[in-house]
Amino acid sequence: MSEAVLYRVRLPMATPFDHPAARRTTSDSLVLRIGVDGVYGLGECAPRRYVTGETSDGVIAALCRLPMDALLARIEHTPPADLLRRLRAQGFTATFGIDGGNNLVCLLETAVLDLLGHRLGLTARELIGADRDAGERLAVSQVLDLSIGVEEFLASRGPFHFVKVKASDDIARDARTVRAIRDHVGDGVAVMVDANMSWTPANAPSRARRLRECGADLIEEPLPSRDWANLRALRRVAGLGIMLDESVCTLEDARSAVAAGACDALNVRIAKNGGLLRAARLVDFARANGLAFQIGVQVAEVGPLINAGRALAFGSRDAMTVEAGQSDRFFPDMIVAPPPAVDRRTNTIAPAAGPGLGIRLNENADRWAVLRFTGSGTGWQRTALAAR
Repeated sequence: MSEAVLYRVRLPMATPFDHPAARRTTSDSLVLRIGVDGVYGLGECAPRRYVTGETSDGVIAALCRLPMDALLARIEHTPPADLLRRLRAQGFTATFGIDGGNNLVCLLETAVLDLLGHRLGLTARELIGADRDAGERLAVSQVLDLSIGVEEFLASRGPFHFVKVKASDDIARDARTVRAIRDHVGDGVAVMVDANMSWTPANAPSRARRLRECGADLIEEPLPSRDWANLRALRRVAGLGIMLDESVCTLEDARSAVAAGACDALNVRIAKNGGLLRAARLVDFARANGLAFQIGVQVAEVGPLINAGRALAFGSRDAMTVEAGQSDRFFPDMIVAPPPAVDRRTNTIAPAAGPGLGIRLNENADRWAVLRFTGSGTGWQRTALAAR
């Protein structure tokens, strides 16, 4: 028997997160639980209109148009090892004959991979072809957003291995912030400023030079998305490395960026880049083209995405830095167990234990269920919560 349940998770955040493109006070993730013959898998996506143009409403509508019964039947009747081999070789859309936006693919693929991990007894790292032995811990970066001041950040968020600063609309403030951080952490810790596409070709060169003089090493996504010519020109005069995030949602975007000479590094995020397998391919592309890369997160991931990102991170120990998110700070009552942890004494993470993504839904998830699919010919049905 096959089934699926979709959860739209809008958990209130204990602390907000502010940056130039958005202010977030709740999560907005879709979590999919699929079951085949009593074995279950969890997937997640976190659509952000300003990143990929997708929204949760749009992903839900696209999911409801899919032949879900055929997808579940394919999982049920294909030997798990054969299905995993096809996914690795062909990707999710070719394997299942299903196309869609990056977040829809991410939602489905992470759920299928988690289920296959449980069926085959494989960790998420092994599912993407990485070694089981991932090492004990990874250091993670710390992000200063606009909701707290630099003094509080420096006093409470260390130790620091890599620092990202979310830019404000005041370059003088950003320069003071970078200088304060550089004076505090010394020369051995990289400092990056993320402008989230808020600069212009006219003001970007002077802003970049000012931040460089104050101790910044990189700038992330300074200009409007995919402005290849101006990114190339800025890279030539800035004296700082340029990391691209919103500009690179697909492998084709990455090829265009490299062809234009527009970047030095990529921010790889599971949901933005269309799932764990596509993200892993983007990491391979970065390596092959001499680019640095970061394993990043969407703000306010709620469970499966967190552990998917960590699987990629532990399979990519040459990443320049890893973001672990702040779910432990944002959400006192998470919807998964065990909750993904960060050791805040050392700002490090450990690989998830167990098969698949290494988590399950707990009772806190029940209230967020919105759609159920039973394969009975009736399609997706609203749950009691969604009907209210």
